[in-house]
Amino acid sequence: MNEAFGYLGKDSLRYVAMALKVPLSRVYGVATFYHYFTLEPPGKHTCVICVGTACYIRGAKNLLTAIEQTSHITPGQTTPDGQFSLVTARCLGSCGLAPNGVFDGEVTGKLTPPEVSKRVNGWLKNES
Repeated sequence: MNEAFGYLGKDSLRYVAMALKVPLSRVYGVATFYHYFTLEPPGKHTCVICVGTACYIRGAKNLLTAIEQTSHITPGQTTPDGQFSLVTARCLGSCGLAPNGVFDGEVTGKLTPPEVSKRVNGWLKNES
């Protein structure tokens, strides 16, 4: 359902719980444990910032701060206009290129705060 609709809504969680004959709390626990699942509709554009050890040491926190200042949202949130979602991941598997991010499915390494701000700002201003 996450793949088909982009997120797991309340009705989807209830359906899975009934189909598997398990408590809703158990389905919710699984859905919130894995970063791949989201409970809210994603924005038109999505940025995933790696916060794994290599990326964190090489400045992931600074990337997040720059994005938060540009978009006025924190990880796990979507802008009120639905244009942009910010997500974090434990590891993207590209540690040699740290710090890493994924912009609308495209992995980019050796990111800098001005670079991520420019990209996010472009999405927010162009609304494309």
